[in-house]
Amino acid sequence: MDKKEEQLFHSEEHVPLFGYHLIRNVLLHELLGKEHDSILYWTGKSIARSYPLLTKEEIIEFFYQAGWGDLSIKKEGKDEVLFHLTPSFHKKQLTISYQLESGFLAEQIQKQTGFISEAILTEKKDHIIFSVKFDRKDAV
Repeated sequence: MDKKEEQLFHSEEHVPLFGYHLIRNVLLHELLGKEHDSILYWTGKSIARSYPLLTKEEIIEFFYQAGWGDLSIKKEGKDEVLFHLTPSFHKKQLTISYQLESGFLAEQIQKQTGFISEAILTEKKDHIIFSVKFDRKDAV
């Protein structure tokens, strides 16, 4: 992260969620069409490579600073981490894809564990569960 990005990361300025929603979920969906979700997943992985984080606590802080919502660790196992996300947007009446966050988590956990990782999301009424699985036999 360069100095300008570091300043933005710690800035107290806020972008209206509706404007963010228009760009992220309306405009991008319009531009990307049926490939929207898969492109967002791979873009999330790319963003994670640009912003490598050393700990899960840093991932949680990144989600907060990016305006993606409140992320917490629900459970950690020997080959899986379950994350719980309470999104910044209330999902009611909005179509929102969380593939960007999913790809981001997969890549961050892959970097932190050293094993190929994949994230699968499950949408609940008011939160999202990300299951990030990795195989200890599949080193990066």
